[in-house]
Amino acid sequence: MHWLYLAIAIVAEVVGTSFLKGSAGFTKLGPSLMVLAGYGTAFLFLSLTLERIPVGVGYAIWSGAGVTLIALIGWLAFGEKLDPPAVLGMSLIVAGVVVLNLFSKTATH
Repeated sequence: MHWLYLAIAIVAEVVGTSFLKGSAGFTKLGPSLMVLAGYGTAFLFLSLTLERIPVGVGYAIWSGAGVTLIALIGWLAFGEKLDPPAVLGMSLIVAGVVVLNLFSKTATH
């Protein structure tokens, strides 16, 4: 169940971050409420995740997946450009998450 909680935390954080741009510095109510709901949900489920997964591993997966997904959303939804170093960096983040999950014995305790 802790991996499901982590997935929910990641999606909620991505939703919250995606609405930050539209909140216009928290001057628009709808997007601002989505930011707060997204981050609130993300931290709730991340805290539930960390009851079973070490904080270093859980946070690495949460933040790494979030960074990569937000960059992809920026590219797809907002037309932001990703240069080769950005793509390489995100690939390394994904590789790190894969290594943690497949090979690290610290992924659960």
